[in-house]
Amino acid sequence: MLTGNLPKLLAFSGSAPSAIGVAAARSLCSGGVLVAHSTPGPGMHSAARDAPRAVAAAEEGVANPTRSGSDDAHPGYVPEPTEPGDRRHRLVIVGSGWGGFSLLKYADAKRVHVSMVSARPFFLFTPLLASTCVGTLEFRSIQEPVRNMRFPNEGDFHQAIVTGVDTSKQLLLCQSALDASYKYSVHYDTLVLGVGMRPNTFNIEGVTKYGHFLKELADARAIRVHLLRNLELACEPGVSAEERQRLLTVVIAGGGATGVEFGAELHDFLVQDLPKLYPHLQDHIRIVLVEPNDILGAFDSRLRTFAERKIRQRRDMTIVRKFIVDVTEKNVHFKDGTTHPFGVLVWVTGLAPSPLAVSLSQFPKNKQHQFVVDQQLRVTGIPNVYALGDCAAMTPALPCTAQVAERQGRYLASVLSNLGSDSAAVASAPPFVFKSMGMMAYVGDHDAISDLPVTKLSGKDA
Repeated sequence: MLTGNLPKLLAFSGSAPSAIGVAAARSLCSGGVLVAHSTPGPGMHSAARDAPRAVAAAEEGVANPTRSGSDDAHPGYVPEPTEPGDRRHRLVIVGSGWGGFSLLKYADAKRVHVSMVSARPFFLFTPLLASTCVGTLEFRSIQEPVRNMRFPNEGDFHQAIVTGVDTSKQLLLCQSALDASYKYSVHYDTLVLGVGMRPNTFNIEGVTKYGHFLKELADARAIRVHLLRNLELACEPGVSAEERQRLLTVVIAGGGATGVEFGAELHDFLVQDLPKLYPHLQDHIRIVLVEPNDILGAFDSRLRTFAERKIRQRRDMTIVRKFIVDVTEKNVHFKDGTTHPFGVLVWVTGLAPSPLAVSLSQFPKNKQHQFVVDQQLRVTGIPNVYALGDCAAMTPALPCTAQVAERQGRYLASVLSNLGSDSAAVASAPPFVFKSMGMMAYVGDHDAISDLPVTKLSGKDA
């Protein structure tokens, strides 16, 4: 963890540290690979990095202007205007996550017309999201505005939600994410779905109402605000000892890489920075990691043992091996009938399908509502539609990691850049083959674990 981060945590502003060094060192966290702040692919142009105005513009967005005409097949949806004389194959990407952004970056925009539809106008380097919750990194340092790819036509990016797909007419039905009154259709020749997945609550009451997810930038911001609020409330006169202890208890539901790394970042903050401004609170703060199974289950057993031993040695952290069955305003309820109070609940227990994947009933899906794709990532039985990343299900199954999605994006960029010029090459493309580069996870106190194909590392050397 970077030191001296408490002023940034309190101020929410100031000069953000570069994410390059930290990201490069931990680029394999959660299976990720470093792609943010890299050179765009053919047909795109590089842009200035860390420009506050560019980031602000991407965050605020600009509403689409009113368009004339109407879509007779879909009343209420205005057809997207097309560029006169542009006969390039129209490749439309849905989603600005690891897979979609990788495809956008590496696709040859001189050979195919590339458009993107995403409610989020930036790419997010998710392996470092936990670091922003406590001020180790600033929010802007882990995001890359989609428009930094410099679309040849500014109308080729749509900050919108996809409400449906008309496969017979090859149309995306879209609704502006900025103003719901704007609805329009986008024509595609080839469609790539990279809509990811959302946090899984397992239908447990109260999770959404009383807990925080750690999936998006808004989640990290909300966690930071809640942590600060509770620290200040714990200083108020008249707060009972019991209430102070509850306010300063952080429960993390889920012992995967995200949960462990968030707990590690929080531990570092408590040890290194909290005593400077809250010297009398440091002995009251508790981090409770709830995981009924082994923590870091995807890692080698020796690495899991190392991580668990490090966590259990800390006086501010505990591991609870129980199942959560209910969440109320101030307590998590376990299957054995016991409860545990919390001031902040962070829920990182798994993945559930996106609303779009659930709604597309005509698309073949598995039990997890992932789109069934072949070895070339083509959605089975749906012409001219591909899927990649977490929302795609291959056989054999691949892990839902950033590393897989990013590689699939590169693969599709190399294949689909031939659209319109060499259809035979597209049809006979070699299958996608994934070779893992390994995994890393930060466990706090400058220690990490690295599960690599050639070696296993733990401690400072990892």
